[in-house]
Amino acid sequence: MPPVDNPSGLVQGTLDMLILKTVALEPMHGYGIGLRIEQISRGVFQVDAGSLFPAFRRLERSRLIKGEWRASDNNRRAKYYALTAEGRATLERETRDWGVQTAAIARILGTS
Repeated sequence: MPPVDNPSGLVQGTLDMLILKTVALEPMHGYGIGLRIEQISRGVFQVDAGSLFPAFRRLERSRLIKGEWRASDNNRRAKYYALTAEGRATLERETRDWGVQTAAIARILGTS
């Protein structure tokens, strides 16, 4: 059961990385990003707007993603987010670091 202060169940600091990975696949609007994270995680991570939109603002300020207003599939105005070159480099570095960290955690948890 996730802690009360982390309703999405995400490990602290991973939401930004998951957003970067999601928009690296294709530009998406905010609601679509949340859905994609939920779908790819097979329902393990359900990220609400209260977590997503502050993360989008933080990532835009850091110039890791850029937002552009346009019409969505249902003809509503939506902000679509895309990865920047700086965001791609950050994602590559964080993915590499995450791999090292998770392998180390697995080794620790696997010791008897």
